[in-house]
Amino acid sequence: MPRTRSVTNAVASLDRRALLAATGAVTLSAGLGYALGPGGPEAAAGPAPARALSAREAPAAPLAPYTRGTTLDAVAAAPAGPGYRRLGSGPAWPRVVRSDLTAPRSGRAARRTPLAAFVHLTDLHLVDVQHPLRYEYLRAQTASAWRPQEALSVAGAVALVERINALRGGPVTAAPLGFAMTTGDNTDNNARSELDWFLTAMSGGRITPNTGDPRRYEGVQNSGLPLYWQPDAALRDADKQRHGFPRIPGFLAAAVAEVRSPGLNVPWYSTVGNHDSLPGGCYAPGASFFAEFAVGGRKLMELPAAEAKAVWDNVKGGGDPKGKDFRQLLARRARALRPVTPDEARAPFTPAEYLAAHLDPARTGPGPVGHGYTQANLAEATQYYTFRVSGDVLGISLDTTDPGGHYEGSLGTTQLDWLTRQLQDAERNGDHVIVFSHHTSKSMRNLRADPARPTERRHSGKELVALLARHRPVLAWVNGHHHKNVITAHPGEHGAGGYWEISTASHVDFPQLARIVELTDNHDGTLSLFTTCVESAAPHRTDFTDLSQPGLAALYRELSFNAPGARQDLAGTPGDRNTELVLRKR
Repeated sequence: MPRTRSVTNAVASLDRRALLAATGAVTLSAGLGYALGPGGPEAAAGPAPARALSAREAPAAPLAPYTRGTTLDAVAAAPAGPGYRRLGSGPAWPRVVRSDLTAPRSGRAARRTPLAAFVHLTDLHLVDVQHPLRYEYLRAQTASAWRPQEALSVAGAVALVERINALRGGPVTAAPLGFAMTTGDNTDNNARSELDWFLTAMSGGRITPNTGDPRRYEGVQNSGLPLYWQPDAALRDADKQRHGFPRIPGFLAAAVAEVRSPGLNVPWYSTVGNHDSLPGGCYAPGASFFAEFAVGGRKLMELPAAEAKAVWDNVKGGGDPKGKDFRQLLARRARALRPVTPDEARAPFTPAEYLAAHLDPARTGPGPVGHGYTQANLAEATQYYTFRVSGDVLGISLDTTDPGGHYEGSLGTTQLDWLTRQLQDAERNGDHVIVFSHHTSKSMRNLRADPARPTERRHSGKELVALLARHRPVLAWVNGHHHKNVITAHPGEHGAGGYWEISTASHVDFPQLARIVELTDNHDGTLSLFTTCVESAAPHRTDFTDLSQPGLAALYRELSFNAPGARQDLAGTPGDRNTELVLRKR
């Protein structure tokens, strides 16, 4: 099992902040605690120096709370009406106080002190849109099969990095941000190309989001097929005819051109999701077929509606976890496959390669080495770990993907037992705990066996909810997967105080958000978790002639707003966005 960052019983009675200072931990701020790396030789050596990029430099921390640059100030919105709608700046979202778990006390704003502050981002879905294994032809069955904005995912992610870098600490407490955590589906199709783009976007550098032919785009958006938006062509495709999508000459050339990322200016941690672990986000890995087809020179781009429906119904129901039916489909449709330029960069990556890429010193950026993962994870073939959020707050990152296949998740008994021990240690040490995972409590229903541990039982989200509720240190469970802002109160058991499940919207589907989380002690027997949603740094308004990096990031947002079939409820209710979540102090 990976090394835990909990303080051992032998030193539990020492003042934790003094102990961490003595071991060379980095101070976030007086009274805010300390951010620690994952331990081991890498942590002792410290993170590799970050590149000197001006956009990475953090602004001076404010002397007072602020709203600028957050959804407390303005939110991208469009006027009502038919057809393609242009975005502009709309009304801010208010902050909602939620008292589901305990009543807030008056006067707490004057008393509160910060305990931690960080940024949560999730479901970036950096997409290699030319990848042969993609199933865009299922678009009519599910909007997630193909999105008109996907070719701009890298520019959009870099704009989110720029927004995080510009934040002036926590909007409520003005405390410096200790770190950023991304909770999975960092990539879209388990491809090495996408993993390279993700790590470079987060840690800084140059990205060319193109595979195959280095001279041009090859994919569904220049296929001439009316099923897909053809941005460069005069063809009256379905999106232009039915939804008023624009013609934008030069769009595809700009989409595969070089993008530059400053990298985050705060340490960042990584949690794994199903799209990171499984080909297509749903097929069990390991079959040589997936690797051979991924790097090959053929791609399926269209499928009759009845056959497409049957394929999607099968995948949705978990009927093809090993991809046998998918292989048969491609064999049946061999004559319909279109030629594309082969590329080894599209090969799937294994869990070990995912860990090794995070541990690569060239990917350290602002730190820590491994971004939560350690050499122990690599040696033991695990993708879960603990880290220090701040002096008295422990972070626990889980791996909720199921190697047996399907897009929903679960936990194996080995990991569940490990988690139980971490929670018990935290209770003895007087720590608060924040848990991170990709899947939500309601999307952990896949109990298919792990092929590497066929006799090990898998555990559902319902079981995890109950386990966390039994342990008083747990304050929050932060996750993604559903692409929707949802905040759920989970009452405690046997006198425990309960905790908040905070699910944040994705950055591929509108409204494309991240979330700042601040933890405060109200010094009245309660704690508060403040959540504040932020958009990327891209301007709200777009210009179809502006194909610069910021212009593409703005188009990424507007196209996602107009994407046919996209859900309109992903922003959640006001109580799922900017909130104060009150808890009883442990």
